Amino acid sequence: MKPDLTIDPPNNTSSPSSSSFSAKNNPSGTPSSAKLKGYPQCLTITVLGASGDLARKKTYPALFSLWKAGHVPFNTKILGYARSKLELDEFKGKIRLFLKDSSNEKIEHFLSICDYVQGEYSSIEEGPPCFSGLNEVIEELEREVEVNWKENAFITPSTSAAENKKYKRVVGNRIFYLALPPVVYPSVCAEIKASAMSSTKGSWTRVVVEKPFGKDLESSEKLNQSLSALFSEEQLYRIDHYLGKELVQNLVVMRFANRFISPLWNRDNIANVQIIFKEPFGTEGRGGYFDDYGIIRDVIQNHLLQIMCLVAMEKPCSLSPDDIRDEKLKVLRCIAPVSTDNVVVGQYSTGPHGQPAYVDDPGVPENSMAPTFCTCVMYVKNERWDGVPFIIKAGKALNEAKCEIRVQFKDVPGDLFESRRVQGKQARNEFVVRLQPDPTIFMKMTVKEPGLDMNLAQSELELLYTTRYQRVAIPEAYERLILDCINGDQQHFVRRDELVAAWTIFTPLLKYIDAGGMKPYPYPYGSVGPYEANALRERVGHQTNVIGRDITWEKHGLNSQEY
Repeated sequence: MKPDLTIDPPNNTSSPSSSSFSAKNNPSGTPSSAKLKGYPQCLTITVLGASGDLARKKTYPALFSLWKAGHVPFNTKILGYARSKLELDEFKGKIRLFLKDSSNEKIEHFLSICDYVQGEYSSIEEGPPCFSGLNEVIEELEREVEVNWKENAFITPSTSAAENKKYKRVVGNRIFYLALPPVVYPSVCAEIKASAMSSTKGSWTRVVVEKPFGKDLESSEKLNQSLSALFSEEQLYRIDHYLGKELVQNLVVMRFANRFISPLWNRDNIANVQIIFKEPFGTEGRGGYFDDYGIIRDVIQNHLLQIMCLVAMEKPCSLSPDDIRDEKLKVLRCIAPVSTDNVVVGQYSTGPHGQPAYVDDPGVPENSMAPTFCTCVMYVKNERWDGVPFIIKAGKALNEAKCEIRVQFKDVPGDLFESRRVQGKQARNEFVVRLQPDPTIFMKMTVKEPGLDMNLAQSELELLYTTRYQRVAIPEAYERLILDCINGDQQHFVRRDELVAAWTIFTPLLKYIDAGGMKPYPYPYGSVGPYEANALRERVGHQTNVIGRDITWEKHGLNSQEY
């Protein structure tokens, strides 16, 4: 189907002062000649697996939000590619369901730059490359940009023949977003390399791949070797959407732009660090997929370990992507493989209100040993963190939805209020960064309750993002990461050597669990997880804050014992 790509003539025909390719243009307006005259460029974003849930629920809504905000470059076309035999209007109808805006006109305008191509992901033996048809569609889009460019007087009559020659071909940049199972990455990437790479001078091609990147060190390296044989590291964007979350990105700013935090951020002051991920629902029909991976591969080895690196890393030389990723890598290399003595795994059973057990999910074997819950303890063996436990907790079918970082500080020495301790324990300060829900940063402090008596309570200094930034649209993680890819910024994408180091930490444990060496403890659907996990946490030094009154927990309607 021939796409519609119309370029309006410029409002301003004055001489340009810049010829750079900008990713900040008004998508519904007209580009200035200052940004477009010089090197005519266009961008094609091809979403492979466009009819799947990930593309419809995450990728396209993120692209729509970027387009509305003016962050999608002018002359951009979005191509959906999938095996599904869909007419263009039918495909757009499926996408439209997940595009949120009060203006239907904006939605229709965005959909006008979207197209759909049906095809296979691997070539038939002795047949043409399966992406040759896709490449022809992309080249046709690029040719139309070139024709429209010239017809709309972007090249003036006074342009010399020599200057005119360089406009002979538009610079076509390409992004391929693989919203596909990792098992097909090697064959799909081989097809991209064979017949769909941008070939115009000065252009680039980038490939975005989703997790999981293998199941262990061996399979991850096998996958990486196949991709690295086709693309350079600069062309590969391994996406971990947790690195795109607003407060994850705020970690670097909070740590290195605030004087009071830096001197406290070490083993002398911090007792332990918790990174917690909780979901209130089970696998809900995804059990067949989940059973092959389990909670450690699904959440801990990637999302939570990346967050841990940002919490623990040293100050980078600069904010360049490689300088930041170098510091994250140093953290990973200071972590020994997880000891089985520092791990508790669990699997949810039937809940008190009849919620189904994990093994009741279709596709899950009756005798499955796959963990749906894990608490593990890791140590970063360097000067800053030696001896400080990093307690990583993740689980499904728990009592609430939450993802947060909790930095618990040590007891105050020379406690003046020792006589007012509860159960002989001092209430500890905590610095908390809550990623979801309701992004929040708060510091738990011990204060005096108003009144004539000297009664202590815990409260917080709080920055609640949804209150403080009511009029600011906080971008979704996929929006930020796709924009980074458009701009060629790899800071929030995972580098190959990071993957190797991460899998080195977890592969021995995973093989032990897969071999049946660690039986998961059962815990009821809707609970806080197995009791054994709290026992492990206390054994390594975490202390539940117990005080006469805790304003923090009362305010949020929570029980401090659950944390």
